[in-house]
Amino acid sequence: MDATPFGLLGRTLGHSWSPHIHASFGSVPYSLFEREPEDVGDFLHRGSWRGLNVTIPYKRVAVEYADEVSERVRRLGATNTLVRRDDGSILADNTDVLGFAWMLERFCLRELGMPAADVLAGKKALVLGSGGACQAVKAALEDAGATVVVVSRTGDETYATLAERHHDATLLVNTTPVGMYPNCPDSPIDDATLAALTGLVGVLDVVYNPERTGLCLAAERLGLPTESGLAMLVSQAFFSSQLFQGCELDQALIAHVEESLRRDMRNVVFIGMPGCGKTGAGRRLARLCGRPFVDLDTVFEVEHGFTPAECIRTQGEAAFRKLETQTARHHASKSGLVIATGGGIVTQEVNYDLLHQNSTIVMLDRPLDELESDDRPLSQTKGVQRLAAERMHLYRNWADLILPCTGSAAGDAERVRELLAL
Repeated sequence: MDATPFGLLGRTLGHSWSPHIHASFGSVPYSLFEREPEDVGDFLHRGSWRGLNVTIPYKRVAVEYADEVSERVRRLGATNTLVRRDDGSILADNTDVLGFAWMLERFCLRELGMPAADVLAGKKALVLGSGGACQAVKAALEDAGATVVVVSRTGDETYATLAERHHDATLLVNTTPVGMYPNCPDSPIDDATLAALTGLVGVLDVVYNPERTGLCLAAERLGLPTESGLAMLVSQAFFSSQLFQGCELDQALIAHVEESLRRDMRNVVFIGMPGCGKTGAGRRLARLCGRPFVDLDTVFEVEHGFTPAECIRTQGEAAFRKLETQTARHHASKSGLVIATGGGIVTQEVNYDLLHQNSTIVMLDRPLDELESDDRPLSQTKGVQRLAAERMHLYRNWADLILPCTGSAAGDAERVRELLAL
């Protein structure tokens, strides 16, 4: 018997934010239940659970064990929420539809200044992917009045004809897993295809890790409002929790939990001139916040067996930059870290997306005459003034927060913690 009253049922769950989210909504204790297909029936019939979220690959098969299904489940043929009632019967519902509808409505109000129905009524919405998430998204878009076109690898509507046929689409939603950690910042469509969809007023992605998927980053470059799927993750859990507990909850909780999760998931990345104190401030901030600290220069040395300075001296700056980008790609895609970068990280444009996808970028701004230059070959060969002329505008353009140095690493760390509410 499984004594935990609430939980998530799936086959391979790995790390999940669901226990943390449901604790905030009051549906506790909440556990992760990994079950093989042959064990699902026994678990659903005999387990002592009161409420379950259901994820792949059991969203359809779980419907068969329900005594009653909601209109949403009848419409989609899949459930993500099961509730065991007092008489022992099982109700199946689908809050994925409610979660995406909540995210869509807020996005339209906040970014476009009008309700979703006003944005989408009689307009075309494109949905990338034809898997399970597609059905919930499609239903919510149709409820808002949109004409939905589902695009997949095969069939009548494919990626090959997307730009040619649907340049007049109003909204684009990705429901594929393309771009999900650790394969980020990949995108299901290339920049040229997205740019050809000239009628778009917004882009949404149900992937929530990283915070800014490859598709969202591409939309940003085009100046399009965009959002990834954290709001959907939290809001569908909110509506499930209401069903689990049999009571109405305050919807203000959704935004509160979402923002708390966003702070926990975001990295803090320090950029700035060589010798400005990124490593010292980063290490102290990590201690203050109880986060892992990553110094990309130190990681580079561990991975390659020589320091960045040695690599530049022996192989040249171009070779070093290529290897540095590989290191940044691996670590900046993770969550909840404090990261110190090398001073030249901004010289490679590709690194911006790698850092920006899941981080708040903090520039430490220290007066040039206070910078350290020991074992910094570019500072020594080019000179600090020349490096500043080449890089300072990049640091400022990349930064979400520019912090004039306080005079100590501890002071810089404390100030960043305060400003980011960590």
